[in-house]
Amino acid sequence: MNYRHLGATGLKVSEISHGGWITTGGQLDESASYAVLNRAWELGINLFDTADVYAHGRGEEVLGSWLATKPREQVVVATKCRGRMWDGPIGEGLSKKHILKAAEDSLKRLATDYIDIYQFHWPDQETPIDESLDAMDILMRQGKVLYPGCSNYNTEELRDALEIANELGLPRFVSHQPRYSMFQRAIEATLMPRCAIEGIGIIVWSPLEQGLLSEKYLSGKAPAGSRLHESEEGSRWLTPHNLKAMRSLAEIAHGKNATLSQLALSWILYHPEMTSCIMGASTIDQVNENAAAAELDLSPDEFEQIEIILTERESANVCGE
Repeated sequence: MNYRHLGATGLKVSEISHGGWITTGGQLDESASYAVLNRAWELGINLFDTADVYAHGRGEEVLGSWLATKPREQVVVATKCRGRMWDGPIGEGLSKKHILKAAEDSLKRLATDYIDIYQFHWPDQETPIDESLDAMDILMRQGKVLYPGCSNYNTEELRDALEIANELGLPRFVSHQPRYSMFQRAIEATLMPRCAIEGIGIIVWSPLEQGLLSEKYLSGKAPAGSRLHESEEGSRWLTPHNLKAMRSLAEIAHGKNATLSQLALSWILYHPEMTSCIMGASTIDQVNENAAAAELDLSPDEFEQIEIILTERESANVCGE
């Protein structure tokens, strides 16, 4: 496993990180979750991402009980707040009251004294960002949060938050968690450059486009039990030009004795702005395949080949071909 600094900080995290959105404490029971988490740890993954809303707290609880079996100083725990966790008007959002209560609850579920990376899950347009950052400042001064981050902020929202932080002497985000994949490249235009300028590490979610960029869809049909099986998303994603691109990309991957998903992850990590790719996994085999992507190196020529394929796909989408 390779490690990168989280933006301009001194914190080193694994290029492949483990996420528990629908698996840890959700699709997987405690025993199965432990097996997957243990294998990720064995392979050198040190960043484990969750959120309070994942399985309504159960995701943090399971991660916390597993965390108790590992050296805490070697594990980087990232969690998030913003979503609804209790009833009433203050049960969600980024008000100071909600953040401070949500953080305390997350610490209890994770059974730890501190959170390494604490992230605002998505913006709250009803709360001034200075109020939210003030809550983050309180948590950091108490030693309960080490690094502040955000998720799903657009370029303007990120810019505004950084400007307010600079003006008022409040914590600056050091990490950002956006959606990014070969088929979702919107952040390249302005968000990636902004993060690079500001020294913000990018930890991407859905790098395989919820499994689309894996080999199980190359036939053009979604296997039973897959996320795209008999769904509107399946018909939207499994189009002729997408399949053409996926098959061409798979050829490049196979030429390197790799899988399509490994190529998709390696392509993301080729970008110097990137810190880590969050990968969910429900089996040991999936963890093994994900982690191996960190060892797959792309040459400049191979990267250019991939860019040509992706550009042709994007052009076909724009033209409606």
